[in-house]
Amino acid sequence: MKARRTSGSLLWRILLSTSAALTLLFAATGWIVQNRAERIALRSLEEEVRSGFQAYEALWRSRAEMLATVSRLLSRMPDVRAAFSTRDRATIRDTADEIWGRIGSEGAIFLVTDPQGEVIASLGGAQRPAPAVLPAVKVAAERFPNQASGFLVLDQSLFQVTVTPVYVESPRAPVLLNVLVAGYKVDDDLARRLLLETGGSEFAFVVGGRVVAASLRGEALYSAGQMPRVTHPLLDLEGKPIGELRIGRSLDAARAHLANLRRDILFIWAAAMLAGLVLTWVLARRILEPVAELDRAAARIAQGDYEFSVPVRSQDELGRLAESFNAMSASIREARQELIRQERISTIARLSTSLVHDLRNPLAAIFGGAEMLVDSQLSSQQVKRLAGNIYKSSRRIQELLQELLDLGRQAAAHREICRVADLVRTAVEAHAGALAKLQIELEIALPESLEVEVDRSRIERLFENLIGNSIDAMPGGGLIRVSAGVENRWVMIQVADNGPGVAPEIADRLFQPFVTARKHGGLGLGLAFARQTALDHGGDLWLDRSWAQGACFCLRLPRAGGN
Repeated sequence: MKARRTSGSLLWRILLSTSAALTLLFAATGWIVQNRAERIALRSLEEEVRSGFQAYEALWRSRAEMLATVSRLLSRMPDVRAAFSTRDRATIRDTADEIWGRIGSEGAIFLVTDPQGEVIASLGGAQRPAPAVLPAVKVAAERFPNQASGFLVLDQSLFQVTVTPVYVESPRAPVLLNVLVAGYKVDDDLARRLLLETGGSEFAFVVGGRVVAASLRGEALYSAGQMPRVTHPLLDLEGKPIGELRIGRSLDAARAHLANLRRDILFIWAAAMLAGLVLTWVLARRILEPVAELDRAAARIAQGDYEFSVPVRSQDELGRLAESFNAMSASIREARQELIRQERISTIARLSTSLVHDLRNPLAAIFGGAEMLVDSQLSSQQVKRLAGNIYKSSRRIQELLQELLDLGRQAAAHREICRVADLVRTAVEAHAGALAKLQIELEIALPESLEVEVDRSRIERLFENLIGNSIDAMPGGGLIRVSAGVENRWVMIQVADNGPGVAPEIADRLFQPFVTARKHGGLGLGLAFARQTALDHGGDLWLDRSWAQGACFCLRLPRAGGN
């Protein structure tokens, strides 16, 4: 489960980091693409606007040339000259009307004035009440006998006109008879025609701050910033600006294309994210599966299964890592086996050394006592004393061997209800001689009614070990105090002395086998046996490190009849 969680955590981290990276990458790419598309669209619109202006100039030039050609043709026709020479308004009007009807263009205007600009005739498809005097004629007179072209405002309408003088020859010099003013009205139809001919460019003609003609959306050109545009001045007959032409391109199509581009980018981003995450999931699973196997293998080895190995499925870095892990596992397994073997040899050696050392003294006493009984004539009192020594030495050997057996037991064999005071007194009797010899005072503070359900012999040896350790720690005399109390269902017993205490270097290993502070030797199994006995009875034995002076061992045993 832990390996699976580790693999899942790494997988989700990879997926989250990949999704974040893809999101940032596509966001940056989309932003760059969108800005680039906007710049390209704006540049394209500007190019189209410039193309529209060029188309306008070509159209306007052709219209101006046509007006100039028609006016020049009229001014040179003999019929026109003859009619104009009569200076009769009706004759001039009738002649001009007849000729203009044959060669004039639909939508064009035609005015005939005298040299002072007084209108004689107003003809053409855009007829309207003409002014009595046309000041533009006097303005154009400065260029006579050449034609003059430009824009003219009549009755709040804008016209593109050409002014042509009509001369007759005289002996002195040409005489100006009349002036022809031909032109086209600039209106919305013209602007829409320009819109169609330029492929969608919007046109607006502005005079005096007012839009006099515009295409479908040309009014928007009047507000700055609405669309890309160029401006061109509208010059009158004197060459002075009387307004301006604004040519622009609507941003609606560009905005629609940009909106479609954004949708495409979002769709591509979503598809790429999904594909990227799926691909990342597949690849990450393939990459992390060996890692998960290594994690599981490490967990198995941590649990003590040193035979577990990782399958090697590739020759890449992960495969080499698996091989190294297997080699490490094999090394640990071999080192552990060698350590166990060495520890066993060391344990046997230490046990043998300690056992031989502890058995040597009682065996020597038995050997010496037996030799004296065989070779000497002794009194009954001496024989009795020697027999007692042999008995004590034999009992000591039996106790040492029993300690070895009891250390390997896992549970108490036979239990009975015993008074704690009786168990302690029996243990004290085994050390009565040493207590008297070393002048060690023993204080027992045990309630006579305090009972425990235990294996008597093992608990007696437990107390013998604790009291014996205190005696060994105070060769110059001292005080041993045994006390007890009840806590809930437990009997808490303390065996304390005022000796030098436990050496710090062995305090943490005090209850391990073969750990001893005795200078004259010993197996070092007494406390290990004592604690194992307490554990087998459901209790525990520990060293109270808060004891101010000496050593204090705390024993916890279940109280007889306790709940």
